[in-house]
Amino acid sequence: MSFELTREFLSSLKEMIALYDEKSVANLVSHLHPADIADIFDELNIEEAKFLYMDLDGEKRADLLIELDDDTRERFLNALSGEEIAKQFIEEMDSDDAADVIGELSEEKQEEVLQHIEDVDQAGEIVDLLAYDEDTAGGLMAKELIKANKNWNIPTCLREMRKQAANVDEVYYVYVVDDGDLLQGILSLKKLLLADKNARIEELYKADVISVRTDTKDEEVANIMEKYDLVALPVVDSIGRLMGRITIDDVVDVIREEAGKDYQMASGIVEDVEPSDNVILLTRARIPWLFIGLIGGIMAAIILGRYENELGLYPEMIFFIPLIAAMGGNVGVQSSAIIVQGLAANTIGIESTGRKLFKELSVAFINGTILSSIMLAYNLMQKESLALTATVSLSLFAVILFASLFGTFIPLTLNRFKIDPALATGPFITTLNDIVGLAIYLVMGRLLYVVL
Repeated sequence: MSFELTREFLSSLKEMIALYDEKSVANLVSHLHPADIADIFDELNIEEAKFLYMDLDGEKRADLLIELDDDTRERFLNALSGEEIAKQFIEEMDSDDAADVIGELSEEKQEEVLQHIEDVDQAGEIVDLLAYDEDTAGGLMAKELIKANKNWNIPTCLREMRKQAANVDEVYYVYVVDDGDLLQGILSLKKLLLADKNARIEELYKADVISVRTDTKDEEVANIMEKYDLVALPVVDSIGRLMGRITIDDVVDVIREEAGKDYQMASGIVEDVEPSDNVILLTRARIPWLFIGLIGGIMAAIILGRYENELGLYPEMIFFIPLIAAMGGNVGVQSSAIIVQGLAANTIGIESTGRKLFKELSVAFINGTILSSIMLAYNLMQKESLALTATVSLSLFAVILFASLFGTFIPLTLNRFKIDPALATGPFITTLNDIVGLAIYLVMGRLLYVVL
């Protein structure tokens, strides 16, 4: 059953903490998942949070720290000494989680924490992981894994695996290496259990193994694990030596973070921000695309000014300007959203840009025909002039075609130049489509009013 944080629960917890009632606090939160306790932390001040943290067992403390959002974790860690962080958190964590936490600290505090880690091997693994960029496979991977030398026999393999398993929470695969630690393949636990005790590992393992290099980007790692339904993925260096493994929980975090970034970018927010960030940071993240939107609005006003005489002669055209602009923006965003989603999920395929544009043009032709026909029927029922009826219907059809092609072409082009295509789903598309749609409508109105 999932936990729901209520005001009553929070009030009771705060009262217990205020009374320094460790036993009652422990009873209240002992059954909760670390993710639920992380939600509680967001509602506590730093002293209350420290009291609650001290009341948890060591493993749950470490799990809790990973579940906290970045701002809460930073605030909490800054209130602790390097020794407390090392003893209470880092020594209970897997190497990848420990590296993530330490990487958020200042260089001075990183050194302090590392000096207080008693396990020299663990400290060395963390230092190795800190050297990798956080958005690469090396930055995602954990050093803890189970590996077997292909020259081992079954008894030796089982004995060595028992030693290694002490540091591994979940055993998904056994990785097979040679004497030089080069990755050779994976070993099925079922085959291992059923094998003759005199058999050697090289007779049992599967050589066809999917792996990534330490410098592989995290998005590509996520795509590979999703495509091949992997729960763990080995990481090798440039010459094929086994360096670590990436588990599915780390990839889920990457997918969630990328989705959040894409959503913010599509909304015209240029930095990764949280609601709890300060006013200056939030303003800085929003203002660039708002400024571009302002420039777009000025350009639209200039276009309207150039057709001021026509609008004065045919004021009925003004009533349909919002419709034309809105339809252009909506169609463009739909087209770009489909392309961006396909690019993100790696499902676009290898068909040419021209073929994609033709497909989107076909969809736009059908949608444009339906919608412009509806507008034609509406204006005829309202007994509007033939010139206005033709202008609105034909302009709407043309704007839908243009917006669809534009919304398809722009993200494909951005992706080709290694620019995040999510940029094309927000203010960029809507602003340009508004301007071009308005220009198409007014130019077509001038021509048709003269002819008809």
